[in-house]
Amino acid sequence: MLGEYPIKGRRAADISASIERAVGSGELEPGQLLPPMRELAERLGVNPNTVAAAYRTLRERGVIETDGRRGSRVRSKPATTGREFIRVEVPAGVRDAAAGNPDTALLPPLAPAFAWAAAQGDREPVLYGHEPVEPDLARLARAELDADGVPAGPVAVTSGSLDAIERVLAVHLKPGDTVAVEDPGWGSLLDLVPALGLRTVPVGLDDDGPLPEDVRRALEGGARALIVTDRAQNPTGAAVSAARARALRAVLRRYPQTLLVEDDHGHRIVDLPVHPLAGVTRYWAFVRSAAKAYGPDLRLAVLTGDELTLDRVRGRQRLGPGWVSRITQRAVVRLWADGAVDAKAVAAAYGRRRDALIAALAERGVAARGRSGMNVWIGVPDETGAVARLLQAGWAVAPGARFRMGAPPGIRITVSTLTEDEVGPLADAVASAVRAVPGRGYV
Repeated sequence: MLGEYPIKGRRAADISASIERAVGSGELEPGQLLPPMRELAERLGVNPNTVAAAYRTLRERGVIETDGRRGSRVRSKPATTGREFIRVEVPAGVRDAAAGNPDTALLPPLAPAFAWAAAQGDREPVLYGHEPVEPDLARLARAELDADGVPAGPVAVTSGSLDAIERVLAVHLKPGDTVAVEDPGWGSLLDLVPALGLRTVPVGLDDDGPLPEDVRRALEGGARALIVTDRAQNPTGAAVSAARARALRAVLRRYPQTLLVEDDHGHRIVDLPVHPLAGVTRYWAFVRSAAKAYGPDLRLAVLTGDELTLDRVRGRQRLGPGWVSRITQRAVVRLWADGAVDAKAVAAAYGRRRDALIAALAERGVAARGRSGMNVWIGVPDETGAVARLLQAGWAVAPGARFRMGAPPGIRITVSTLTEDEVGPLADAVASAVRAVPGRGYV
């Protein structure tokens, strides 16, 4: 049943760790059946309750699943199989359209803002016990949130969107709870949720955001939290429309105890208005990252939410990193105050590249999605084959397996640095790759 791999351990924690290591290394494969608890207990010389506790831990972490008398088996997509490892190595001479990075030519210079922030820090050093949030940053962020219709709430600063989402989930949920997530969706988030010991349930989406019926079904099925990307959804480019927001609010009103988390990472790179859902449920959080507009290395996001959620997040943050560097916060304040990013120009640049590729693909009979942001999503019959054929043609694209659970196969193309001269050749290569005879799918 388990080949030559020896499960080891005398304690539940040791047994579960042994199995998880084997899953991560590939010695235990997705779908592989684990031994019955009594059989493994006899083999290890431990009480069956010890093995039961180990299996329970693995279920909560999303590594295995149990189906009654059919026993326990490794999940088809276990949490330890990180999606970050499902990537394409880009050889020399191959154009990288897979990385998902912004166009560095559209990012502002950081040296003047950091020099100003450092000088201010020299005059007014930030010490232990000082406020963790730069007052001017909170004021500017709150003014923009108010203008966009995000309900009033305290402001916290985290090390990026994923850090904010992790902290919000951790202060409300316990291992084994279910979180509704977009499918296809952000690969890092799809890894994070099971890594926290939480279960994921997929929610389908179209160009206008999550499908209300899928959300209703997930919440009715017991999901305690819902995570929504408001604009520039990764990987599809979906953006929640006004009509879709109304429909989603109507669903959420029926489940007021749901933890709602909104990710607006497209702030200042998207020209579509945001239609927040926040405020319909008792617990909510809304996060905006500076990564796409100002640079990923800033590692800064602004978080707001209901009083209880923000109090818990800030309290836990004090026991860990304490705060995000106030020098970095001040630099962001300077960038915002100086208008270092022309949001309309940036959104227009990404929009031209995205629309040009989608139009070129349509001319070649290939359907593609990309309503906002810097990515285009293309459904393909053979994901592995399409990625390989495009690589041979000189283009690296991201395999859809990084972003999906039950959604059909696809590929993601990042258009952030795509030039006008490259649109036609890339569209030709995609059309050729998609029309090739299907083979083995990417799993």
